[in-house]
Amino acid sequence: MVQLTSEMKRLVDSESGTVSREIFWNQDLYDQEMEQVFNRSWLFVGHESQIPNAGDYILGRMGEEAVIVSRGRDEKVHVFLNSCRHRGNRVCRYDQGNSFTHVCSFHGWTYDATGALVALPYHENGYDLMDKSQWGLLQARVEVFHGSIWATWDKSAPSFHEYLGGSDFYLATGLMHTDGSDNGAEVLGGVVKWRLGCNWKVPCPDTDTTHGWITHRSTALALGVGATGNPVRPREDRSISVGQTRSRYTVSFPEGHTMGVTIPEEGDPGWEESGTWNERPAVREYLREKFEERKKRLGLMAHLSVGPAIFPNEGWLGRVVRIMHPQGPAMTEIWTYFFVDKDAPQEVKTELANYYELYYGPGGVTQQDDMENWYALTIASKGPVAQKLDLNYQMRLSEPPLHGPTEFGMPGLFAHNYSDENHRRYYQRWAEVMQAKDWGEMAPTKAAAAKDDWMKNGNGR
Repeated sequence: MVQLTSEMKRLVDSESGTVSREIFWNQDLYDQEMEQVFNRSWLFVGHESQIPNAGDYILGRMGEEAVIVSRGRDEKVHVFLNSCRHRGNRVCRYDQGNSFTHVCSFHGWTYDATGALVALPYHENGYDLMDKSQWGLLQARVEVFHGSIWATWDKSAPSFHEYLGGSDFYLATGLMHTDGSDNGAEVLGGVVKWRLGCNWKVPCPDTDTTHGWITHRSTALALGVGATGNPVRPREDRSISVGQTRSRYTVSFPEGHTMGVTIPEEGDPGWEESGTWNERPAVREYLREKFEERKKRLGLMAHLSVGPAIFPNEGWLGRVVRIMHPQGPAMTEIWTYFFVDKDAPQEVKTELANYYELYYGPGGVTQQDDMENWYALTIASKGPVAQKLDLNYQMRLSEPPLHGPTEFGMPGLFAHNYSDENHRRYYQRWAEVMQAKDWGEMAPTKAAAAKDDWMKNGNGR
């Protein structure tokens, strides 16, 4: 386990619940993040539904590095740096396509779908001493989890399953078909991308439960709906209550993964009963049919509602995945993926596409509210006076989280739904990864591993 230095504790003090604003603006810290965090973590780079056929490829990001995600002739998924080994030019310039070769536009060095260098001009007599096998595109380690594709540059990193530390149970739930069968989701349309003037950590972890009552209040007053489109009856003379939702908790892991979880209970309504679908009858009827099948497969756990945020920069809201790609201390490129059942009728996909666009894109009713605050708090923390003032993450600091397997038979550390525990856990992990020399130091202590031993194979099912 990492023993944080006094300087790192000054930046992130999880015991007192404070975080320095420097971590959102300091260029040296940002450069350190690229090495320590993004070069060593497992990062989401896409989904198999985007590259179903041999030769298919998409472009992705790993920190500031542009990557090509490709399916080779061997049907395996490959991820490699989108930078020619000759002069460093971008090799692939298209967001997606199908090709078994990628030709650099500068000097014509050519690579196949696995990243291997297969042709180059003036090879005869020009490169007699060069071993082409050593000059392919840089390969990342790749693992596929229920259709989602993850990659890391670090050869010494643990497997992705170990990296998840027990949160795999929740991540798999988000990638299921609505009927509860495995690997039944696909990306709907393309990836929605936009840039925002904020640090990449500002929207993280993607489980802030205490902002909606005021950030999205205008939506409730103007349209009569909440942040997800569910009808509400706002009162102008008071704010929305922030009391504990009966079975809703924030859940975290020592590895920095965080999420909101609604614990299933007998008598919970089916997903089709949400008021969000009142004006989308095709979606409502589809959910009604598929949720009955889900209950047969999963029993009470069919009602599990979860939005896993995987450290460092991936977050979920329903079936919307947002990736925060760093582009400098004060710039983030947000990539949003909308998921649907791959075999859903086209009418259902169309209604869901309209719904996602209305709420979660850069012009979305809900997303605009968040973006305004993310930008404003970044700018307001820029000056030298502001940076001397710590940020406060002390909500329910005195309440230790509950041990999920003991209390609920579910993995994770459970805290009050309205709590800063997830943020404290996230920034503590950020500090550990920023300081650790290697993965040996980053692993949880034996005591923590023993306490978190629910990580084994399918707990909670």
